[in-house]
Amino acid sequence: MQHGMGAPSPPHQPADPSAWAHAPGAAQGAPPPVPPAPQQHPYPYPAPQGAPPPGPPHGPPPAPGWTSAPVTAHPPMPPVVTGTGTATLAVLLIGPAGAGKTTVARHWARRRRVPTAHISLDDVREWVCSGFADPQAGWNENSEAQYRLARRTCGFSARNFLANGISCILDDAVFPDWPVVGLGGWKRHVGPGLLPVVLLPGLDVVLERNAERSGNRRLSDEEVAAIHGRMAGWYGSGLPIIDNSTYDVETTARVLDDVLARAIASPPAG
Repeated sequence: MQHGMGAPSPPHQPADPSAWAHAPGAAQGAPPPVPPAPQQHPYPYPAPQGAPPPGPPHGPPPAPGWTSAPVTAHPPMPPVVTGTGTATLAVLLIGPAGAGKTTVARHWARRRRVPTAHISLDDVREWVCSGFADPQAGWNENSEAQYRLARRTCGFSARNFLANGISCILDDAVFPDWPVVGLGGWKRHVGPGLLPVVLLPGLDVVLERNAERSGNRRLSDEEVAAIHGRMAGWYGSGLPIIDNSTYDVETTARVLDDVLARAIASPPAG
């Protein structure tokens, strides 16, 4: 047998070095064989006290049916894919007090894959700290003026977001019997491409949710029932209506996204 460099292979060495001189064919006076090198210590430094003896260089073989891939406690989650995709949208979520408009709008905006802002009419209206006109204390010209101002401010903000490629969703209790002040006003403020969707759960659900509110956002049962009754006028208007009486927030946001995806695919005439 020849090595790669062409040098002859050394003869087989017996395990006992003393037998080398008596091996058949050994040259008289030949130097004794070089003893094998001592086994290298498994640790580069002295082993720590109590350290277990090292195992095989690559560990024991994996058990049948198992892989050696590392197991992570929290595997990476896939990105949220929405039906509206990367479209830049302006959405108006309509509904009575207690319908969950603000919560659903915020959740939908957060779960999109593209920049999306949530603009809450009530939040903007409450920017007025001194001189705030609370409608619960009585509807008057001051409260009406502050509502109009808040809607215009929200509309300006929405247009600015859209001009910078950021979608937006607004929420408001728009009545169908006030077409000029309500939906018509929002379209003038934001633009004709505004997509309105009505969120209208059952009255018992609205009353229950309203009872969990506090501060000036909690209305009396009579007011909630009156608003809910007026909102029923949206049936037959042609606007998409979501009854989220039995939906949680995540499900409602997903249904909202599906409704908006269909609206994008088949925009209403005119």
